[in-house]
Amino acid sequence: MSALDPAQVPLTLYIHLPWCVRKCPYCDFNSHEANGALPEAAYVEALLRDLDEELASDESRALQAIFIGGGTPSLFSGAAITQLLNGVRARLALVPEAEITLEANPGAVDEAHFAQYRQAGVNRLSIGVQSLRAAQLQALGRIHTPGDVTRAVAAARAAGFENFNLDLMHGLPGDAAGDALADLQAALEFGPTHLSWYQLTLEEGTAFARRPPVLPDEDLTAVDFEAGCALLAAAGFQRYEVSAWSLPGRESRHNLNYWTFGDYLAIGAGAHGKLTRAGYIERSLKRRHPQAYMKAPLDERRTVPASELVMEFVINAFRLQGGFEREIFSQRTGLPWAALAPQVEEAGARGWLWERAGKVGPTPSGFAFLNDLQLLFMPTDDHDP
Repeated sequence: MSALDPAQVPLTLYIHLPWCVRKCPYCDFNSHEANGALPEAAYVEALLRDLDEELASDESRALQAIFIGGGTPSLFSGAAITQLLNGVRARLALVPEAEITLEANPGAVDEAHFAQYRQAGVNRLSIGVQSLRAAQLQALGRIHTPGDVTRAVAAARAAGFENFNLDLMHGLPGDAAGDALADLQAALEFGPTHLSWYQLTLEEGTAFARRPPVLPDEDLTAVDFEAGCALLAAAGFQRYEVSAWSLPGRESRHNLNYWTFGDYLAIGAGAHGKLTRAGYIERSLKRRHPQAYMKAPLDERRTVPASELVMEFVINAFRLQGGFEREIFSQRTGLPWAALAPQVEEAGARGWLWERAGKVGPTPSGFAFLNDLQLLFMPTDDHDP
């Protein structure tokens, strides 16, 4: 491995607020149902103590972005978010006009909360819509209605938020041909700057995995997806990641940093972080249960073996339609290009990757066979899919 220079790697911050009103049956995130009042003050204090421990090595890089995810962060008061972000700014510099995103659910927001978040420094929202049809929302276990989405977007705009993402699913229980497109068209009418549009999957350990709902035929889902891609393109949205579309210049900065193997501090129950040190890359994992986390946040900290770095890099970078600069691979892994060149050549021969002007990225076939593409880079001699 060549020398790794943390100063050459961009840095963002992920903050996990783990509580929600009700656990959705498809959700495999670290979320916990809120029973009674949230321990806001104690949890914010724990987050800032956690950040102090992460910064024990005197981190001097400025944050490019902050992402507050959950759970349902919009359950927290404006005062708590203000205290949290003030605490972050007291410990770390932010680049000018840093992107600060907060996730919100339509059933747990109002204009007053949005205005307080805006005043605290939040300048981007990610609103968990999932569907705009009442029957599908009920099937997904969501607590909001289509009308709540309309009110949430109106409240966000009234509070001054023009930059916002809508989170939307397709391939839902009960979907017939064209239903996913109807959801997508309705979402576009709200005027978002970004859309996360992805297929419902049955994740291990969830209620849906234990009691699977009846999902639409794969052929129907594929046809709707292709039509949806065309609809988004016609509306001016660029697909820059497998399940992310944005208007020009409105890509999620935190997520782009994640997908290009940048560094991210991570605080909060169950949060995963990645930091470049002088000569090695370190990953951290925080304790999952909020009460345990507030007593002692760190669960694990480990050095990533060099043998895992190629796979760690490509499993994210190949999700980007625009690809990545070849020099970024060496800069952010410390490995020479030769460490993945044979697999890149093999993937190119299969029609899964393109190479031009010092960049590498997935072809349409590479996107379609993304899992197979990523498996080519597994650290084993027998990686033929």
